[in-house]
Amino acid sequence: MLALCVAGVGPVAAGTPAKGPAPATSIYYGRWTVSEDRPAFSSRGIVYKTVDIAPCGKDFCGVSVSDAGRCGPTLFRFYGFRAKAEATLHGHGLWGSAKKNIQLDAWEDAEAPGGRMIDLYLGDGHDFGERSENMPKFHAMYRPTGRAVCLAK
Repeated sequence: MLALCVAGVGPVAAGTPAKGPAPATSIYYGRWTVSEDRPAFSSRGIVYKTVDIAPCGKDFCGVSVSDAGRCGPTLFRFYGFRAKAEATLHGHGLWGSAKKNIQLDAWEDAEAPGGRMIDLYLGDGHDFGERSENMPKFHAMYRPTGRAVCLAK
C-alpha cells in the first residue's frame, strides 16, 4: 500500500474504499470534481481532478479519485479538524513530493449542482489573493458529485 507523508506527521496510507455512509456534517464532505468542462492538468495536478473529502479519524482528509473511480493517494489532511461550518480552511497538502499550503473555501450557490461549491488553492504562501510569491501552484473550483467513497487511514 502506498504511504505518503502529509503535513510532516508520519505516513498516511493511500485511500481505501469507505465502509458505510460518510457523515454529512460539514459543507466540505463528499466527492468533488473540477467544475470546468475541459480542465487541463499538469502531471502533478491531475490527482486533484476529483477528490473525496471526509473525516479520517479525528482529522479531515482529501483523497484523490481516478477517472475510473479508484481511490488514490491522500492529498491533504487538516489535523484536529472539528466539523464546523467554516467557510475557509487552511492546512497542508501534497504537490508532487513536496508539501505545500492548502486553502479550501466553501460557499452555497443555488445555481450550482448540489447547491454548493469549493475553491482549492495550493502553493507556498497563505494569502493566495496576492500577486506575489504567494500565487498558487494549483487552483480549481469544484462541484459536488456524490458522497465520499475513498477515505484516508
